[in-house]
Amino acid sequence: MALKNYNPTKTNSWYKLSEHFNASQNIVLKELFQNEENRKGKFSIVLDDLEVDYSKNKITQETIDLLVELANEVELKDAIEKYFTGEIINATEGRAVLHTALRSTNEDAILVDGKDIKPKIQTTLRKIRAFSNKVISGKWKGYTGKSITDVVNIGIGGSDLGPDMVVESLKFYKNKLNTHFVSNVDGDHVSEVLRNLNPETTLFVIVSKTFTTQETISNANTIKNWFLKSASIFDVAKHFVAVSTNLDAVYDFGIDKNNVFPMWNWVGGRFSLWSAVGLSISLAVGFDHFRGLLDGAEEMDNHFRTANFEENIPVVLALLSVWYNNFYGAETEAILPYTQYLSKLPSYLQQAVMESNGKGVDRNGEEVSYQTGTIVWGSTGTNMQHAFMQLVHQGTKLIPADFIGFKTSLHGLEDHHEKLMANYKAQMDALAFGKTKEEVHLELKTSGDLDKINSLLPYKVFQGNRPSNAILFEKLTPKALGKLIALYEHKIFVQGIIWNIYSYDQFGVELGKELAKKILKK
Repeated sequence: MALKNYNPTKTNSWYKLSEHFNASQNIVLKELFQNEENRKGKFSIVLDDLEVDYSKNKITQETIDLLVELANEVELKDAIEKYFTGEIINATEGRAVLHTALRSTNEDAILVDGKDIKPKIQTTLRKIRAFSNKVISGKWKGYTGKSITDVVNIGIGGSDLGPDMVVESLKFYKNKLNTHFVSNVDGDHVSEVLRNLNPETTLFVIVSKTFTTQETISNANTIKNWFLKSASIFDVAKHFVAVSTNLDAVYDFGIDKNNVFPMWNWVGGRFSLWSAVGLSISLAVGFDHFRGLLDGAEEMDNHFRTANFEENIPVVLALLSVWYNNFYGAETEAILPYTQYLSKLPSYLQQAVMESNGKGVDRNGEEVSYQTGTIVWGSTGTNMQHAFMQLVHQGTKLIPADFIGFKTSLHGLEDHHEKLMANYKAQMDALAFGKTKEEVHLELKTSGDLDKINSLLPYKVFQGNRPSNAILFEKLTPKALGKLIALYEHKIFVQGIIWNIYSYDQFGVELGKELAKKILKK
């Protein structure tokens, strides 16, 4: 068995953390900042254009030391090496977990079944580049000799959420091609996408490892029938390409064998956007920007693999998440990007986090007696300030939040960006420090609301002492986005190791599918 087994709650460090929690759970952030002159500097990590400030957490240096002790006791360093070198850490499916290999540019061989996978990856990247360049330049022609104007990605889950999120996030960098995504088996979804498309100028990318996924193949067949109303069966090859392993089914569909891109079973669907599954990304923004995305992820990979745990961004964020989930009893985490471009990031991370770590059985096959995966949700600032932030600020639930910001705007409307970033900072300050009865009293008195002081005062008090992380980049570039996505991928990995679960299978999605097939037959 590649990964070692631990019940985290039976470790010495967990016992110490429990003692520490009992002694420190009532610490007050405002007092910590008053007593520690350089608290922000002490609890911040800088990696090139990225700064992560985790000072506004209910922690002291002792908390971090004990959490790092836990990481060491469950042999996280050993697990990280096994993750990067292709050992079978997805034991229930008998697979390696190598999405990191997809963006690796070093010369080290990575062996799967005794063969180096790096040459296959490089060949596929060259194929993605050549194909993308041909379509973007207009050299690829449709069945009436016209160039492609629209690309439709047909997939679901990891074959949809990742590419869709990245294309939306990098919209600033898009070329002349318009990109669309069809995922839901809901016929209204595919009908709406097709409504404004011209079959002569549309390219369809079908993404399905088995080429049997119900939603994807239903949508692909509906689209093919729509296409054949104006074209012939011989024209399918000019308008449909596939990312799949089931070559027979792909050929039967009418797709040219030269237009099939590979998928590998050592990459889980929700971590596959770095592979040919990201073909629609390369088409939407060009291969150079797709490569930038990979390079950013590789930078985070190198940091995660080599940095000491105290200075390791994914490790620290994962440990903080364990601290709140398992000791404070916080059930959810909010992801709050302060850019509209990242509007689909919370949905993407819902799958990545909740499909990975939503497990109730440990690596011994036994039911766990402690909390595992967190519920992830969120939206973009400042929209969410006018929506659910009321509950985060003054509700009864403890909700740790990641605030993701960018120092520079892309379109350069400085007045807007200054207001956006003022809100970014203000929200975290308000969560951490709140507003006391005395401050509210003075505010009401100054505003002349003397008669309302007693009736309004309790409603205007903010307890504060609510945790947040500031994840701040210089600018939203493909490289920065790659770094951000990889950060969360590795956070998921660390949590899974500590909770002693298998993060890379997803048997929990199967039962509903099986029952749906039975109901459909009836």
